Formats: sequence, C-alpha cells, structure tokens
Amino acid sequence: MLKGKVAIITGGTKGIGYKIAEAMLQQGMKVAITGRSQDTASTAAKMLGDANQIIGIEADVRDYESQQSVVAQVVSKWGQLDAMIANAGVGHFINIEDMTAEQWKEVIDVNLTGVFFSTKAALVELKKSKGYLMTISSLAGTNFFAKGAAYNASKFGVVGFSQAVMLDVRSAGVKVTTIMPGSVATHFDNHPVTEKEAWKIHPEDIGQLVIDLLNMHPRTLPSKVEVRPTMPPS
Repeated sequence: MLKGKVAIITGGTKGIGYKIAEAMLQQGMKVAITGRSQDTASTAAKMLGDANQIIGIEADVRDYESQQSVVAQVVSKWGQLDAMIANAGVGHFINIEDMTAEQWKEVIDVNLTGVFFSTKAALVELKKSKGYLMTISSLAGTNFFAKGAAYNASKFGVVGFSQAVMLDVRSAGVKVTTIMPGSVATHFDNHPVTEKEAWKIHPEDIGQLVIDLLNMHPRTLPSKVEVRPTMPPS
C-alpha cells in the first residue's frame, strides 16, 4: 500500500525523525530527510539506504524559502509528495528568569513557526496527492511543567495549529494528525538509550505509529494521538 509513496521528514537525521525514515523505507517508500547541514543530512541518508530511495537535504525549518526548496527538489526527483512529517524540534528547559530572548526565539521559531513553514510549503503537493501531514508535538502540548515555558508554548501551539489545519484541509482530502509522545528514550543530541531509559517509548515505536496511521483506511482520521510509556518509571 505504501510502496512508491514519497515523504519528507524534517529533522530526520537522528532520533524520532531517523526512525520514522527507517520505518518508511522498510515499507518501500521514498524519503527525503532534512537537517541543518548537508554533511549531516547526507551521512544519515547513506546510513539509511541508497540514493534511489532516500536523499538528505540541507534545510532550515525557520526559513520558508528553504522549505519550498525541499519540496521542489523532492517533486523534481520523484514526481510527487504524499506525506510531510514536520518533526524538527529543539528544547531549552530553563527557569523563565534565566531564559534569554534568543533561547525563547529559537524554540518558537523551530518548533512552531517551522511547522507552519513546512506545512505551507507542502500543501499544494499534498492536495494533489490527497496526502498526509503529520506534526510531531508532545504531551508537553497539553501538560505544562516548570522550566518548560518556551517548550510548552511551542508544543501547545503545534497542537492548536495542527487541529485547525486539519479542519482547513480535510475537505481537500488531506489528512492531518498531530502525534504527542510522552517520555521518549532519545535526546536532542541523539545519545544511546541507557538501561535506565528502557521503560520509555523508543523512537522506532513512533516510526511504527506513523506507518500505522499511513495505512489506516482513508475514511478514518485519528487527528490527535497521545502516546505514553505503558508503565511509569520504577
């Protein structure tokens, strides 16, 4: 069902994005992953598969023209776009008194405005293919916590944005889901999973969830999916 479908994953060089790409490739999809440097994007793409099925593209979600360029390159190479996975994210977890304006701006620009830019750039092609937009939010999009002012604000925003976009585009045949993971055994620096983190969701679990959503019958739309570890930490 998914073989030959084409997807873009922002922030796909590590963590959740990387595992989503891996899961898609196993289904025979063609995938473009983006990262902030061409070396990083190309290296991750080579680790995942061959150039006929996956490419790595340097792009910054904070730059709308950059996102337009990614879509144009993908359509030029493969002729279509069936899924946009807006995954790129950053986090600064700091008491509001100590947070700098630059830290606030980076989190909002990447996590929220970046999702808008990726979505906006992909919509024309997604309408053509009656494709799928998935945004990776977090349970931090409904559950606030200390030192999370910027991150909470960005993820609350992604949830609201995604649900509103879902209503905007559903009549055009485009499906929109926001995925909200809880504790995931990965960090922004992509360190190896430790024994102490075994209880957490693993990135490949989110990859499998994305495949399950893509395979769901067209008449059914899980518009918001909250994902938690089965058991709390011991």
